[in-house]
Amino acid sequence: MKKFLILAIFSSVLTVNGQSDLKKHYEAFYKQMRTQGDINGAINALTHLYVIEPSAARKDTLAYLYANSGQYIQAVNLLGTEKDASASDMAVDVKAISLKSLDQPQLAVQQYEILFDRKPDAHLAYELANLNLQIGKLDEAKKNIAYGLENATDEMKVPFYESKPPYEVPLKAALTYEKGLLTYNEDKSRIDEAIQLIDQAIVLAPNFNLAKQIKQALNNQKKKGGEKKEEEK
Repeated sequence: MKKFLILAIFSSVLTVNGQSDLKKHYEAFYKQMRTQGDINGAINALTHLYVIEPSAARKDTLAYLYANSGQYIQAVNLLGTEKDASASDMAVDVKAISLKSLDQPQLAVQQYEILFDRKPDAHLAYELANLNLQIGKLDEAKKNIAYGLENATDEMKVPFYESKPPYEVPLKAALTYEKGLLTYNEDKSRIDEAIQLIDQAIVLAPNFNLAKQIKQALNNQKKKGGEKKEEEK
């Protein structure tokens, strides 16, 4: 019995020492991968460190590395999708970006709401307006747009990726465009007002390709409506 006890203690000491050595190895490996700019290597190292010694900070950082490299599913699998008001800013931000990128506006909007409640700003208001419009929450979108337009500065920009190369427009232009979409979604008969707002956005940002496409689509819709009325006479 005494021999078994000694062996058990010896075995546990070896395990602790082994884990300590592994931790040091992967800490050095992680540092080296970051120095080399090797994102996959850094993810690999940090995953091992998280398994050896789990912590919320390591999990959040690992999820950030996944999201930063476009691996949004892995980031969400790690952090989950629930609305957690106690989560760190990094975790909430990663979930918001990842869920938005995975075309999950219902879930993404919850994360952006947490961020906005913690520190409201015009950029977050724009993201919320965009997502709330997608899921049909028009009253919320209206509030978001009003806040954004009131607090946006001329220096603030928003990137768009629907065409190559990507481009940026002033945040005020993007919010004015969203206001045009909101106007149309609130009442289809206000199509002229919606087009005028989108025109204002294009004046603010002549390179606003998406706004031009939507304006054309609305004009086509207006034309079809006019033709239908003529046929009914």
